[in-house]
Amino acid sequence: MVLVPLHATPNDQPPPLTPTRLLTEWTWEWSMALGIIIAAALYITGLVVLHRRGDRWPVPRSLSFLLGGLGTIAIATMSALGTYDTVLFSVHMVQHMILMMVAPMFLALGAPITLALRTLRPRPRALLLAVLHSRLARVLTFAPLVLALFIATPFALYYSPFYEISLRSGFWHAFLHLHFILIGCLLMWPLMGIDPVPGRISYPLRLLLLFLMLPFHAFLGISIMSATTLIAEKWYLAFNRTWPPSPLDDQYLAGGIMWASGDVIALLMLVALFAQWYAHSQREARREDRRLDRLESRLQQAAATPVSSRGHEEPARYDQARAGRAAEAEMRAAGTGGQPGDDQ
Repeated sequence: MVLVPLHATPNDQPPPLTPTRLLTEWTWEWSMALGIIIAAALYITGLVVLHRRGDRWPVPRSLSFLLGGLGTIAIATMSALGTYDTVLFSVHMVQHMILMMVAPMFLALGAPITLALRTLRPRPRALLLAVLHSRLARVLTFAPLVLALFIATPFALYYSPFYEISLRSGFWHAFLHLHFILIGCLLMWPLMGIDPVPGRISYPLRLLLLFLMLPFHAFLGISIMSATTLIAEKWYLAFNRTWPPSPLDDQYLAGGIMWASGDVIALLMLVALFAQWYAHSQREARREDRRLDRLESRLQQAAATPVSSRGHEEPARYDQARAGRAAEAEMRAAGTGGQPGDDQ
């Protein structure tokens, strides 16, 4: 039973948020539900195409995209979090962290672009590649720019009139949700993703980016906790709630949620990043072993090449020596040369 609409206003007089309502207070929001259903249908279609071809696709990627990514977006926008996000600042903050960090991280780990490139027909695939190689895509995934947007967004939101505007307007409220998801995806795809998108950086730089991101959530959370005036004060006081927490206590709780959840999510990101780094290094080691084995086999074949006749002995020796020198040079280069590329 729905007791409060998604965009609750002081005129709705929402009842207290209890553990039961936290689990059962769901509201069907057509625009968000339609977007989730379309994204899930496209992903599942790609999985079906791969299965019919006999190709394999890692199950963790599917679970990450469908449950971890789309599932958390549905929870954040259509559960009690979506019902009470305009009533309690602390509930909004949980929603904020899910939409901006948790959902984008799982969406990126689901590798939907890689799945699309493997299953699309030639013309749509060429169009997707053109978009990925465009100048706009390179700008939007430029790591320093995206990190600056990611950090500036919550500061600009909570310390400007726009947050209260988003509470009063259904359109700007939905726009804010979409903005959270897009900014999070722009950061998570180069940082955590598997897809061949522009803006991807080496693993040491990804770690540096992650550690640069950490202090800002804590700083903003602490500043919200220590504030003595209410953010969007007129809006929250207009509810005249008689049930706890008080608006100021609720704001203190919201700051604590941002601080603590930011650290927890960053820890999860760090674990995922190290797991990717380890898997990448293992792939590169196997690839290098195969290359060195091929070089050794070429050397052995060059040394064992028989000379069929006296007349062909000198050309054969010349070709054998040239092949041997080329193989030895390649082996020396393999031992001291550049790093191989990423295995996508």
